Amino acid sequence: MRGFEGPAAAAPRRLAMTLVLALFPALAGCDSHEEEAPPMAPPSVTVTKAVRQEVTDWDEFTGRFVSTERVELRARVSGYLDSISFADGQVVKRGDMLFRIDPRPFVAAVTEAEARLTGARSQATLAQQEYDRAKNLLQYRAASEANLEQRVQAVENTKAQVVQAEAALQRARLDLEFTTIRAPLAGRIGRHLVSPGNLVSGGEASSATLLATIVTMDPIDFSFDLDQASALRYVRLAQRGDRPSSRDFENPVQLALADEAGFPHQGRVVFVDNEADAGTGTIRLRARFDNPHDLFAPGVFARVRLIASAPYQAVLVPDAAVATDQSRRVLYVLGGGNMPEARQVRLGPLHDGLRVIRDGLHGNEEVVVGGMMRVRAGQPVVPQRPAAPGAVSDARP
Repeated sequence: MRGFEGPAAAAPRRLAMTLVLALFPALAGCDSHEEEAPPMAPPSVTVTKAVRQEVTDWDEFTGRFVSTERVELRARVSGYLDSISFADGQVVKRGDMLFRIDPRPFVAAVTEAEARLTGARSQATLAQQEYDRAKNLLQYRAASEANLEQRVQAVENTKAQVVQAEAALQRARLDLEFTTIRAPLAGRIGRHLVSPGNLVSGGEASSATLLATIVTMDPIDFSFDLDQASALRYVRLAQRGDRPSSRDFENPVQLALADEAGFPHQGRVVFVDNEADAGTGTIRLRARFDNPHDLFAPGVFARVRLIASAPYQAVLVPDAAVATDQSRRVLYVLGGGNMPEARQVRLGPLHDGLRVIRDGLHGNEEVVVGGMMRVRAGQPVVPQRPAAPGAVSDARP
């Protein structure tokens, strides 16, 4: 029957199973031998030595340029604008003629005032002659004292009329002079706001017509605000004698425009406000800069650095050496056997691309600056030292 197998049929099957089981250890040994890999070589990293040098801290703020002086040109007399003697946006000198109001009505007013003055002087001369005549007649008893007193009063009255006429003439001449509007200072003038032929109103500033504005360009001021923490820190520094107060000393400042990497422009603090802004709690400062080529313009924003400490000895490393480990800032410090150690540090400001290390370094250690992605604490590395400072290249993959 098919369901029954005798001893003769089972023997070949048992032999085959025995051969397969005998081959398993050999096959397993071959696989384990093939998967063994040679140990990886230590990664190559760039290292540099921390340096000690004297530095001075600077605080950075944002502000904008403002002109040291700004004048609004307004008409002082009313009349029709006759001519404009400048091009919009040009630089003007003090005393240059800018606008001219039709002077003919004012010339007529001057002529009329001169005529009134001539008449007043004539009346004064006549009154003086009548007084002298009455005085002589009184000596011969040919006139009364009352008549003489009347003549004295007439002389005083005509003298007052002369003074009044002189004042009216002076005022008329001033009005005629005000028809020519000249630059009160040297600077750059804006666009004209009134064209020739228009009627302009003179008088007080609130009602007088605004014609144009002039702003000074050289020197120019830079306005920025200090927060309360910085202001208090500066006061403490001044009290300790580490940094003079900007109220008493023109502390140096450095400025950078939007397209500049460093702070190439040098200036000085010239003003500190006497009170803090009630809304923001900040204190307004002004620094002054030379501007011979009109590089700076009023209203333009820029960054400024204000000296914030006395000179001190600091430990510095390249800023590229600083790594972040969650909320900590660490440096990989090269130890014995070329083993890097992750050391937590406290950072200070940047100085020419080098980062001040407030705490965590002594100043004689070597730190990893290139290839940090391949660094593991406690695993050896192959350090590469640049030939000169500044030749460090980041070897990160």
